[in-house]
Amino acid sequence: MAYILIHGSGQKVTSWNETSSYMKSDKKVLCPNLSSILKGKEASYNNLYASFVEYCNRVNGQIHLCGLSLGGILALNYALDFPENINSLVLIGTPYKIPKIIFNIQNTVFRILPKSVFENMEFSKKDIFVLGNSMKKLNFSNMLQNITCSTLIICGKKDGMNIRSAHYLKENIKNAKLKIIENTGHVINEENPKVLAKELDEFYNG
Repeated sequence: MAYILIHGSGQKVTSWNETSSYMKSDKKVLCPNLSSILKGKEASYNNLYASFVEYCNRVNGQIHLCGLSLGGILALNYALDFPENINSLVLIGTPYKIPKIIFNIQNTVFRILPKSVFENMEFSKKDIFVLGNSMKKLNFSNMLQNITCSTLIICGKKDGMNIRSAHYLKENIKNAKLKIIENTGHVINEENPKVLAKELDEFYNG
């Protein structure tokens, strides 16, 4: 059985290296590179999600999906569309809908940042804008009750943008568990990888 760890839009696939190194070694861990699985197609959400579906459907048997931010959105979307393929779901710092005001502020900040800042991300500056603009209307709030697999919601206590979403997901996904990680912000896999690995192992082994 495969454990798929999906990075956020502002990260590289290597952001999972330390977390996965702390996880118990009996697990088959896969970390897709989101920009690479697009295979040259425009970085719209529809294209990315279609590529992600193709990636997951190539894996034999049921899968454990764990995603952070954009990765969590993709994982949530897949779990809703292909419940028969999912063994468990972990959503880290994941919004259930795109907060438009915060999104517009973020877009303004991104617009004035130099291209060099985006060198530490899998997506280019241009692709970040294409992706973000294609996600404005995403809203899973009316579908969350359809999630039936084992689900863990994780959020850093300092992740002010997503803490309310974490509680909303916990309340609206049947039997979901919520873990708040102290002294940690949004990118938990980089800020607190050892604690994250412990939480994941406990969830998967439980």
